[in-house]
Amino acid sequence: METYNYKVVRQFAIMTVVWGIVGMTVGVFIAAELIWPQLSLDLPWLAYGRLRALHTNAVVFAFGGSALFATSYYVVQRTCHTRLFSPGLAAFTFWGWTLVIVLAAITLPLGFTSSKEYAELEWPIDILITLVWVSYAVVFFGTIMKRRVKHIYVANWFYGAFILTIAVLHLFNSAAMPIALFGGSMMKSYSVYHGAIDAMVQWWYGHNAVGFFLTAGFLGMMYYFIPKVSNRPVFSYRLSVVHFWALISTYMWAGPHHLHYTALPDWTQSVGMVFSLILLAPSWGGMINGIMTLSGAWHKLRTDPVLKFLVVSLSFYGMSTFEGPMMAIKTVNALSHYTDWTVGHVHSGALGWVALVSIGSMYALIPWVFNKEGMYSTKLIDTHFWIATIGVVLYITAMWISGVMQGLMWRAVNADGTLTYSFVESLEATYPFYFVRLLGGLLFLSGMFIMAYNVYKTVAGSTVTDAEVTQPAH
Repeated sequence: METYNYKVVRQFAIMTVVWGIVGMTVGVFIAAELIWPQLSLDLPWLAYGRLRALHTNAVVFAFGGSALFATSYYVVQRTCHTRLFSPGLAAFTFWGWTLVIVLAAITLPLGFTSSKEYAELEWPIDILITLVWVSYAVVFFGTIMKRRVKHIYVANWFYGAFILTIAVLHLFNSAAMPIALFGGSMMKSYSVYHGAIDAMVQWWYGHNAVGFFLTAGFLGMMYYFIPKVSNRPVFSYRLSVVHFWALISTYMWAGPHHLHYTALPDWTQSVGMVFSLILLAPSWGGMINGIMTLSGAWHKLRTDPVLKFLVVSLSFYGMSTFEGPMMAIKTVNALSHYTDWTVGHVHSGALGWVALVSIGSMYALIPWVFNKEGMYSTKLIDTHFWIATIGVVLYITAMWISGVMQGLMWRAVNADGTLTYSFVESLEATYPFYFVRLLGGLLFLSGMFIMAYNVYKTVAGSTVTDAEVTQPAH
């Protein structure tokens, strides 16, 4: 009997937890820096501007990326009833992706960051990313090509769309012209785009990274793990297919809503707004489909904290995909843009949706691939759930209030037309909410440490081989 390739799944699953702690620790530190700027110690590599880029890369591409690699490799094998295509390439994706993350963790604090005008030590990393991603696509689609069942389960559709679209986004947004291989010991390049076109390409990339890396990929996760953990079929398989095509055909056009009231042509901004509003339908279609999968199994939420993670993540997905289209409306955007409201929105999606569904999936996946009956402690999973959920609620509530207050203060004018408040006054008013944000971040991070301990106790001393993993076919 052919065994599945679980080694690379195990590697990515463990690194999901590790990178989650690293990325969120940096996030907590920079949240603290906004309260106590002296924490940077006047060291450039501890400056907020550099560490914020590190935080974003670590939580999105290291933590989220590892979760996507782990689950997609597991799901495509199990649903296609065949071993991963090319074990060598699969191993390369793990070590190559890890190298990309480590290089980013070194270069970003040192200030070697990629901007659209000037980039240092960046295009060689872009080439490595391309090689890893092409290998990932070959492994994933090669596995589908050699499947032993005719049907391609819908989760693989979402994973496939995420892999293909991210490849296109990366290639076009990273298009640059190197001007010196070792000019002054630095590798330099310039973007091939200019002006408003450059901005448009940047947000075509940025919003679709959200749409496909942080949405489509994790919807693939949702469509496998919620039915599997709840032991229920997908509520409506037809709706899942409609959801897929509606989502991927609409998301591509929504990026301009990040550029309202800029030099971008007004008609382009309006197109972005309209498609953002249309996106509400497929987004909620997927959310409703996932939640209704629990029909007849709601009682399991009382005893299964893994299911709690998965279902609550869907609730946050529904909330943030309602909030996003609303914030894309020009009149609402005039209030929300450049404020902490945007920060709250981002984290309701990133922590509430992406992180919670990833954590729930890892709690389900890790015992399966290490041939354990379950995690070391169900009680610790439940504790983690409540700490993480409270942390997210504190974080986003603080940022919502702070952001709306900022927007209102910035637009307030006196009878003579002068501004009512100075920028410093608005900053002072937001100060207390930064403490609440920090508390929420600390709670979420502490939950990750609980998870790390639980995972360690589950897998410590494990020498399981792929042939020993005895999960039933699904």
